[in-house]
Order: sequence, then C-alpha cells, then structure tokens
Amino acid sequence: MSGNPIRSVLGQLGLTQVRYVKPVPPKAAGTLASQVYAQVERDFGVLAPPIALHSPVPEIMAAIWVMLRESLVVPGQVERAAKETVATAVSVGNTCPFCVTIHSTTVAGLTGTAVRPAVAGDYAGSLADPRLRELAEWAAACQTDTGALRHAVACPADRAPELIGTAVLLHYLNRMVNVFLGQVPLPPRVPRIALRPVMRVVSGMMQQASTGSLAAGQSLDLLPPAGPQDDLSWAAANPVLADAFARAFAAIDAAGTRFATEPVRVLLLAELANWHGEKRGPSRAWAADAVSGLPAPDQAAGRLALLIAIASYQIDQSVIDAYRLSQDDDKALIGLTSWASLAAARRVGAWIPLGPVTAAHSPSE
Repeated sequence: MSGNPIRSVLGQLGLTQVRYVKPVPPKAAGTLASQVYAQVERDFGVLAPPIALHSPVPEIMAAIWVMLRESLVVPGQVERAAKETVATAVSVGNTCPFCVTIHSTTVAGLTGTAVRPAVAGDYAGSLADPRLRELAEWAAACQTDTGALRHAVACPADRAPELIGTAVLLHYLNRMVNVFLGQVPLPPRVPRIALRPVMRVVSGMMQQASTGSLAAGQSLDLLPPAGPQDDLSWAAANPVLADAFARAFAAIDAAGTRFATEPVRVLLLAELANWHGEKRGPSRAWAADAVSGLPAPDQAAGRLALLIAIASYQIDQSVIDAYRLSQDDDKALIGLTSWASLAAARRVGAWIPLGPVTAAHSPSE
C-alpha cells in the first residue's frame, strides 16, 4: 500500500463506510486482494469503498476493479470527463446518491464547472457542454430498452466499448452501493459539513492518478482468461476491454454458481428476461409474489437477488436479516448480490444499440 499518509487515512476511513459485511483491511489481505488494493490506489488515486466492499470475495473485488479500470480509468477513444458524465447520469437514474456525489464531483473537477449532485431532476439539462449533455441524455435514456433505441446515435460503435462499459459498470455498482454503503461518501457519524472538503481531496487524488501513464490491460492478469461472452458484442471494437469484461463476467458467474442455488438463478434470469428497465414498487410485494414458488429455504435469497437486481433502493436491514437466517456468511452475501447485480447490468448492456462508426465524432470536441 502507498506511503502517502492522506491516502492511507482515507483508505482506512473508506472501509468504515461499508455496512452489512466486514471488509478485509489491506494489512490482512491475501495475495489477490493486496494486488487489487495496490492497483486501485495507484491508478484510481484512493481506495474506493465501492471496490473495498467486495473484499470478502477477492475474485469478485478483482473483477469489479478490472471492469472499472479498463472502461472508466484507462485513456482511450472517450475522454474521462465524458465517461464520468455517463457514470453520473446512470447513477442519477438508479437513485444512487453516493455514486452521484463521487462522479459529479469528478466531472466538475475535470471540466472546471460547478458540482451539480442532484439525485433527482434533469442532470443532462444542467450541463453547458452540448457533447456532455448529449451523453448524459443517452445514458439516462438507456435505463429502458425503448429509450436506448431512441438515442443510438450518441453511441458510435467505435466508442461503444468505453461508453457502454462505463454504463454497465455503474448499473452494477449503483446496485451494490445502494445496499452496502450510505447516501454520502463519509464515514459514520461524520457531519455532512465535511463532505465538500473531503470530496475536494478525493477528487484531487483521482485526477492526479489519471494524469499518469495508464496502459490498457495492466489489470487483466488479476483474473484468469475467459471464453467469449454472447452479451459482449458491444465491446468488439476494443479487444482489451472485451477481454477484461469477459474475465470479470466469468469470475462473477462462478461466484453465482457457488453462492446462489439453481432455483434462485433460474428465477432471477427469468424475471430479468421480462424486465425492460421499468421501476417496481413502491412496496416489495412484487418480490414476495415472485419467490412464492421457490423452496422455502431459497425464498429469502431469491427475494434479495430480485430486489438488488431490479429495485436495490427497496433493500433494508430486514431483507438482509432474513437472508442471514439461512446464510450468515459475508462471502455468500457478496457472492449472491454481486451475481444478481451484474445479471441486471448485463441485461441493460445487451439492449443498448450501437450507432454508426463516426471517427470525427468525439466527446472532447
């Protein structure tokens, strides 16, 4: 881990923000987790709680970092400010205030504009840059399959790996963050008045890290090679990113097989096949109805999987407690929720169409 004292303090404080599971401290981490922690600090700037919350299952933590690094962090066809704009818009759509704060602050720092961290409302309309506004509108529209069809031109095929990769990543992270982190990126009992100065420091570290020499593919060796994935056609124009997501998908699929029973997996995938991005609720009755046909021992896990995939904002302590009655293990909790969250994010990625290749079309112009 880095010798930077501010970075070390922020990293330790970040671990205190995680709820429902106990993250593995860097000093107690095994080989794989230590490698992930070191890369996150080096390339992202700070040990981010959305990464650390996965540490009970190091293979999953590695998978999330590999996707984040190779899509959002590594320079490519799409500038970082544009990808952070997509991340913010997706987070607004998923009602994830933690992620909205992080990514909107990063956009502001990269573009020299004011922070607009509203979780509800017209985020795209608040952006003065027409290219960033177009991408925010695209990301917001892609919350549903019909909306995605109307905005395909904003996602040319040559830039799709980074744009859709960022969107898929945030659809995943928003779901996990809504459950395992609080509404603001601050440790428990720290007053909200500290948010602005803390975010200035965090944003500065992230920007400083992004100015370094970040070569694509340096995270791939954290995970074993994987075969092609049918729902990764959008990544074809960027073989390194496609490889990264294939490895990550395979790692989390393996966790799903390990930590979710077959009836739960079959139920969730069937529900997602008929889900088009619509909101469910406001009550959780829909999830209770859906799991009523499962064997009794699987019903709590099935409800948790359905809720985190389709309505993560509806999960509270009672849902976690019900699951813990049959499976009181941090690894199982992260394994099940990670697999279900990624299944939903992959569903979104699969319905986003690609626009035509337009080499002159750049978010930075």
